Amino acid sequence: MAATQARTEAALAHHLPGSDCIPHRLHDAMRYATLGGGKRVRPLLAFAAGELTGATPEKLDIVACAVELIHAYSLVHDDLPCMDDDVLRRGRPTCHVEYDEPTALLVGDSLQTLAFELLASHPLGDRQLEMIALLAHASGSRGMAGGQAIDLASVGTPLEQPQLELMHALKTGALIRAAVLLGALAGQPLSADERSHLDRFAKRAGLLFQVVDDILDCTASTATLGKTAGKDEAADKPTYVALLGLEGARSYAEELRTEALAALSLFGERADRLTRLADFICHRQF
Repeated sequence: MAATQARTEAALAHHLPGSDCIPHRLHDAMRYATLGGGKRVRPLLAFAAGELTGATPEKLDIVACAVELIHAYSLVHDDLPCMDDDVLRRGRPTCHVEYDEPTALLVGDSLQTLAFELLASHPLGDRQLEMIALLAHASGSRGMAGGQAIDLASVGTPLEQPQLELMHALKTGALIRAAVLLGALAGQPLSADERSHLDRFAKRAGLLFQVVDDILDCTASTATLGKTAGKDEAADKPTYVALLGLEGARSYAEELRTEALAALSLFGERADRLTRLADFICHRQF
């Protein structure tokens, strides 16, 4: 994990425009929002899935950067006053606090477009157009942005579990699923059965990530999380803890982990790294 995180950090630093490039302030803010923090879960998943299909590290660098740039853009926009209005991210001031709101808006826009520039401008194989379309779908109104829209519309409104799962399958799960599938698509083709199993793993892992995130929002400190703890409860947002209770959410997380691992059984030892990442997502403390 540490080696992949360091490799992704170096690749992001390479592909992001330097602070010495005009416009200096925007490029400096883009680097501030992207570098030097985060667990890099999505790049880790992309590299692990790429191992299943023999993808080269160079292709996985591009996939990992593209997915992480979309994630970084989403965090910058989510933190804005018109969204979640947060002042702390990864243990330091959010982008709009460190710079200003217009700059933060442009940072998100620029990180998003850079993600697609990377996917389009590097040789990734015969399925490159499929990969671009997959990331676009995961990022848009039928994916991450759509999930955020549902989240904003649901403040103060209790949701049943199917509604909550749909919201998070879009808001959080779509990009995690994309990371897994893009990593696999960077290598040799999978059979239809293998791709179906990998897709099921990715969907359960995405939901697992959100359930654990809800748990940590209630149980971990701001210092541990690097962002404002208890924010969801204070904002009266629908969460798995609010719906199922703390112990119920923990039980559901273990159930999702079991289902995710079962989906990987088809691959045997080839999926060892994905298995370990599922365990990490389930049992992480930050």
